[in-house]
Amino acid sequence: MKDEQPGFDLARLLTERGSERYELHTRHLNHQLPRMLHTLGFDKVYERAEGAHFWDAEGNDYLDMLAGFGVMGLGRHHPVVRKALHDVLDASLADLTRFDCQPLPGLLAEKLLAHSPHLDRVFFGNSGTEAVETALKFARYATGRPRILYCDHAFHGLTTGSLSVNGEKSFRDGFAPLLPDTAIALGDLDALRRELKRGDVAGLVVEPVQGKGVHASPPGFLREAQELLHRHKAVLIADEVQTGLGRTGDFYAYQHEEGVEPDLLCVAKALSGGYVPVGATLGKDWIFKRVYSSMDRVLVHSASFGSNAQAMAAGLAVLAVMEQEETVANARRTGDLLRERLAGLVGRYELLHEVRGRGLMIGIEFGRPSSLKLRSRWTMLQAARRGLFAQMVVVPLLQKHRILTQVSGDHLEVIKLIPPLVIGEPEVDRFVTAFTAVMDDAHSGGGLMWDFGRTLVRQAVADR
Repeated sequence: MKDEQPGFDLARLLTERGSERYELHTRHLNHQLPRMLHTLGFDKVYERAEGAHFWDAEGNDYLDMLAGFGVMGLGRHHPVVRKALHDVLDASLADLTRFDCQPLPGLLAEKLLAHSPHLDRVFFGNSGTEAVETALKFARYATGRPRILYCDHAFHGLTTGSLSVNGEKSFRDGFAPLLPDTAIALGDLDALRRELKRGDVAGLVVEPVQGKGVHASPPGFLREAQELLHRHKAVLIADEVQTGLGRTGDFYAYQHEEGVEPDLLCVAKALSGGYVPVGATLGKDWIFKRVYSSMDRVLVHSASFGSNAQAMAAGLAVLAVMEQEETVANARRTGDLLRERLAGLVGRYELLHEVRGRGLMIGIEFGRPSSLKLRSRWTMLQAARRGLFAQMVVVPLLQKHRILTQVSGDHLEVIKLIPPLVIGEPEVDRFVTAFTAVMDDAHSGGGLMWDFGRTLVRQAVADR
């Protein structure tokens, strides 16, 4: 009798090879990522995670104020989402046959549309950028026009179509030619009017709150933009990939402004439960019926893994948890508390310029200090590379206080807080206490923080 061959043992593989994680990434993946992590001292080894917390091998607890760039809306490993995924795997469904209609996609679409009563249909893809790509295609086909407008500093993804409406030059450099799209300033209705008069605009894609810098659209802009677009037979596309599903204290961020009803809406990130990639493009019936105008066009836009059972089960579980645990209300309440407490520090620290945002999407902006000693150090950092001071704040938050945050964008002196929507007052207390300690250190004019700043300056100069 032949010896039985051992099966795949994931636990054993991780035990035997897990310590090679940074070396493997350097050899086989993006080699600059480990380099960056080593430089910042972010090369941690996290052993497990739950909710809004990580733990390392020594059992040290880390607070997650990043949520995987917003993916972990419910935190990590929510038991309801875990159970739904176990259940769908155990069900052994006949998934992705391509020639039937499984119930889970229809059920998830029904749930999403219940939160979006002015929209009628859903296309499921695999990511936020794919949701945006879908919206761009649908807008262009439904209107018969080629050009999409977008806003300066926007971020809508990094595949070629969504890159065409990316408002950050550093992401676009070297990837031309892109789609025929045009940028306007967020809130600039005059620019929107000028572009619409040319008669070739399919639509405007906009983040109701921009992720880069955390800037909300000005009051009234979305409603007035919508009226202008419809007058010129163009559509409004709301990119809620990061802001949707409760992040800003309403189910969608555009709902902060009365009378706004996007023609197309993009969601992703938190819909996944942090487990299975999923993106969704919601739209009005007339748009879908123009795109899928006949049986010959039934597959004119599709995705091989779109609507897969695992993603649909995760999405349904996420929406159920949000209803049962009142996640949106918690995001509004906790976000208001965190923002108010941070805003109260602005007058106390000359390096702290502004605190802004909605719900649990908060931007902390730093600016030029008034005192001579701090001003000279600020000028040194700015001469080397804009954004270094914000990075100087992020690093001690992790190293000294075990709190993971992010800089809001390249060359920005802004930290963005997008924690899991399940955090509460204890996490607010912990962050504000740590942030206050870091600000005290920065304003003392000495210590390890400014020593690290000099290291960042040397690195920035070397990279030029």
